[in-house]
Amino acid sequence: MSTAIDIVRSGVLAADAARAASRLFAGRGGGRGRGRGRGFTLVEILIVVIILGILATIVIPQFTSASQQARENTLRDDLRFMRTQIGVFEAQHRDVPPGYPGGNRFAVPTEADFLAQMTLHTNDACATNATATPVFKYGPYLSRMPANPMNNLDTIKIIANGAPVGGPDDTTGWIYKAETQEFIANSTGADQNGISYASY
Repeated sequence: MSTAIDIVRSGVLAADAARAASRLFAGRGGGRGRGRGRGFTLVEILIVVIILGILATIVIPQFTSASQQARENTLRDDLRFMRTQIGVFEAQHRDVPPGYPGGNRFAVPTEADFLAQMTLHTNDACATNATATPVFKYGPYLSRMPANPMNNLDTIKIIANGAPVGGPDDTTGWIYKAETQEFIANSTGADQNGISYASY
């Protein structure tokens, strides 16, 4: 909210500066000859350029900050949605989270199985099918895999059973550990409050 107010205030300042410049330059041609009446001096043009430059240094960073805040909010929303959908899948598939081939918790989870199970129809055993049938009655849980708004990647690093999740490295959009249902952003860096994106 404060960013929006600051941007509005900057716009008001720009309008005030334009009106002031208009009053300053209005009618300056009186007594200087008819051919010179509508022109501006180099000094006057430089003053306007300087004013616009000052306003740009105020407004542009605020728009950049607002865009960054929007990406961070989108990241939080995407993580909340993904974690919810993973939980729904697990509840409907005998406590087996997505990612395991054939719903086998002892198998090695893969990105391909995770995407298929989340975007296609599934049966009780986590097998997938492109269309819904009385057997393949669950899902889909996603229409598509969302891209991480911080690095624009929609790929997933899958963590094997018993392996540590580790830290983010920006090589994929997301990190997922099926064994614990951990789903985090694979993004280095932190937000404006110092909170790391990987801890969202």
